[in-house]
Parts: sequence; structure tokens; C-alpha cells
Amino acid sequence: MIQLGLTVLRPLCEGQRYDLIVDLEPALLRVQCKLARRVGGVLVVRTEMCRFTPNGYVRKPYSPAEIDAIAAYSPELLRSFLIPMSGITARREISLRLKPTRNNQAEGVRWARNYELESVIQGLRAQQIEQGG
Repeated sequence: MIQLGLTVLRPLCEGQRYDLIVDLEPALLRVQCKLARRVGGVLVVRTEMCRFTPNGYVRKPYSPAEIDAIAAYSPELLRSFLIPMSGITARREISLRLKPTRNNQAEGVRWARNYELESVIQGLRAQQIEQGG
């Protein structure tokens, strides 16, 4: 994100659901960072928090009240993706497709190319301009 000329801020203390804030001037974007695992022709991104407590693992999905987007990095592809909360359903993970499905299904497919970091940031900035921000 810094390579895109964005100001990136990190919270001073623990306990927030977001890992960083991206200053889109004037809007601020609360971002949770995740790893994107490649499984065949798909990138899999977890959309929930998971932590170990004395009572065992606690899993909790993120909500739009807590974060604005999930940033996912694929070390295999050396690429980052940004998934706005509007694109996340109440699931434990989402899949971003890299290759066509075997049955050529296209409806309802989340293509990874549509969530590449730079293009999503450009889209968010354009949205701000349209809204007079």
C-alpha cells in the first residue's frame, strides 16, 4: 500500500479488530490483514478471527462495524488483494478464483483479478470523488 503512495497507519495498542488504517484522504479505511493460500486455481482467504483462549479456540467473523476491508497477501503470487466488506458474506473464508472452473461456470465467481489491491484502491478513490469527498 505504501508503494501506491498511500499513508498507512498502525494502532498503538492491541485489541482492535483492524490491523491498519489506510488514509484515502479524506476517508479512512480500517483493514484486517490476512494470508491468501493458493489451493489449485483458487486463493482462499479467512474472513474470521481465530485465537486461542484458556477455554479453547474462539472464532468470530469480522463485521462492517469493525473493519472496512480485508487485505490478503499471496506469497506464492507475490500479489496483494483488497476485499471490501460489502463483498464478504457470513462465511469462514472466501475464495478468489485464479483460473476458470472446470465446468466453465462464471456466475457468482469472485475473480481474483477484480480484487487486486491497486485497482480496488483506485475504485475507492474514484467513488470518493463522485461523492464529493
